[in-house]
Amino acid sequence: MKHISGPSFETANLSADGYACGPDTQVRAVISVLVDNESGVLARVVGLFSGRGYNIESLTVAPVEAEGGRSRINIVTSGTPEIIEQIRAQLERQVPVCRVANLTTLGPHIAREMVLVKVVSTGEARTEALRIAEAFRARAVDTTASSFVFELTGASDKLDSFIELMRPIGLAEVSRTGVAGLTRGPRTL
Repeated sequence: MKHISGPSFETANLSADGYACGPDTQVRAVISVLVDNESGVLARVVGLFSGRGYNIESLTVAPVEAEGGRSRINIVTSGTPEIIEQIRAQLERQVPVCRVANLTTLGPHIAREMVLVKVVSTGEARTEALRIAEAFRARAVDTTASSFVFELTGASDKLDSFIELMRPIGLAEVSRTGVAGLTRGPRTL
């Protein structure tokens, strides 16, 4: 059986349609939206969430065509399976939305984000920061006598773990890109 997990979600078995079993079970969903790249599109999509009290945990937007005619919006949200389906259906009705896909229910997918983490430390704490970074395959992109900026790419849970381990060492600042996602295999949005 498939399982879902996340920092604030309990692990649950998934039903045949990809949702966690149980009417009150909270699921985390990665929703990809292909839109015409027009002024105000992002405001309409975000307005749909805020107007109905839905939370956006992560949001990324970028043009995906050479001419800039279309953009892809990746949204991470959570709710019951019924709420997630409502969100998907309401996004499909928005203009100028071209396509909407809940990557979580489409099957295997890749969801990654990038984080920059600044750690300010000296002495043994500095050495420990480098050891942890090496274990996570983080790359030092800036180094001074008293600080590092590490770059790390991966699943959100991996980034969360790295940040928590850096906290007692001298975590000073964090900047995350938000989740980017694609389905595995030949299937496209």
